[in-house]
Amino acid sequence: MGKDVIIACDFASKEETLNFLDKFTGKKPFVKIGMELFYAEGPQIVKDLKARGHKIFLDLKLHDIPNTVKKSMAVLSRLDVDMTNLHAAGTISMMEGALEGLTRPDGTRPLLIAVTQLTSTDQERMEKDLLIKEPIDKVVMHYAHNAMAAGLDGVVCSPLEAGKVHETCGDKFLTVTPGVRFADGDIGDQKRVMTPAEAKKIGSDYIVVGRPITAAADPVAAYERCCTEFIG
Repeated sequence: MGKDVIIACDFASKEETLNFLDKFTGKKPFVKIGMELFYAEGPQIVKDLKARGHKIFLDLKLHDIPNTVKKSMAVLSRLDVDMTNLHAAGTISMMEGALEGLTRPDGTRPLLIAVTQLTSTDQERMEKDLLIKEPIDKVVMHYAHNAMAAGLDGVVCSPLEAGKVHETCGDKFLTVTPGVRFADGDIGDQKRVMTPAEAKKIGSDYIVVGRPITAAADPVAAYERCCTEFIG
């Protein structure tokens, strides 16, 4: 499977989303629909963007008892998304249930990836709030290994972790990485960032890019720059 750039459409409405995507008159980019947009517009936004020719990563991060997640994934599979996700912290049993629910009667299914630890969680928060005393790097790799054992396709991880995930789980286990910025761009308050070219070099399979594209003066040019640097 080839590398691709996924644009994070973190907008609050269908109108904002379509106004942004209308700028792309050539190639239809792979887009991420997160909780904000999905909760605002419901499943119809997925159907509308699919009808316009976009691949979709539905980023809802399911986490519940295995049977509930299984049934929920069965519903999401009918939306014909290309990728969706859940929290690896829900256990191997939950991930197996999700995979079962996501698989359609004809055997096809979207890609299913797991979130290991959120980028907002650091060692201190993990120890104090979650009572997990192991080093965060070890926890991330353990969760990635659990996701692979459950039959998932990959994980969401920082670009700095992509290489080690591949070392742990193999080259075919996908890494989907946010935290990508241009070398000459504003990194805001983020410290653990990487350029598209660096993400390519370290082995990321997909990069998820938000504001460097959506807030750019010329979003199409920014997207094309990302594709050139990351895909070649």
